[in-house]
Amino acid sequence: MTDWLWRKIACWENRGASPQRLTYEHVPYLRVRREEGEDIFSSISFELLVKDGREMFLEEGRFFQRNEEMYEKRAFLHDPASRENSSSYRPQRATYNRRQAVRYAERWWDGRNPAYPEFQNDCTNFISQCLRAGGGEMWGSPDRSRGWWLQEGNWSYSWSTAHALRWYLSGARQGLRAKEVETPEQLRPGDVICYDFTGDGRFDHTTIVVRKMNNGMPLVNAHTTNSRHRYWSYEDSAAYTGTIQYKFFQIIDWEM
Repeated sequence: MTDWLWRKIACWENRGASPQRLTYEHVPYLRVRREEGEDIFSSISFELLVKDGREMFLEEGRFFQRNEEMYEKRAFLHDPASRENSSSYRPQRATYNRRQAVRYAERWWDGRNPAYPEFQNDCTNFISQCLRAGGGEMWGSPDRSRGWWLQEGNWSYSWSTAHALRWYLSGARQGLRAKEVETPEQLRPGDVICYDFTGDGRFDHTTIVVRKMNNGMPLVNAHTTNSRHRYWSYEDSAAYTGTIQYKFFQIIDWEM
């Protein structure tokens, strides 16, 4: 079994949970010949049954491997983020159905909904779809640097880019809105976590909380590296560094 799977199992044990059963499939899908040799690209899918107190849940994921090197696709950040202009907003009522957002996240965590555009780095696009499925109100079209929206084949930076969504959630005063909190234990299913893997100030990943462990810690679903019921901190990720930074957002789900 590969080192990253042992690392994942060790992480769960360090959290006080007990991995029960692991199944995985290793499928080569591409061979590339070069002057220096050849690269073999493979897809690895896994299911890990975890016991958390009296409860059981299944973590699932799909990773990629080049030769013997496992890697996770990373988002490349190029779209500018914008804070919202607090002097120009007009408050509107908005509600958010957490159950519907989580239901969507569970339905599409390992697939692509043909009703939406698809991105190579799809993490934030997927989270935006989940938020929209929960009734998140779009606004700002056609200005891509304003609001949060998808319309007629175009979309805001905040819809598809992790860094832009992080700043949108921090500052939005209409439509889909959120409240930043200090700890992951304060989150509920349907809430959002943003990740700055290297701690350089540019956020490059987004996930949605889909359930809580007995100790109050969140489990998340995500795209780019398709993940279901993954522990929120991503310390088992190839992208993880000791300088990682997080932002925790409670999506506002009541009328103002």
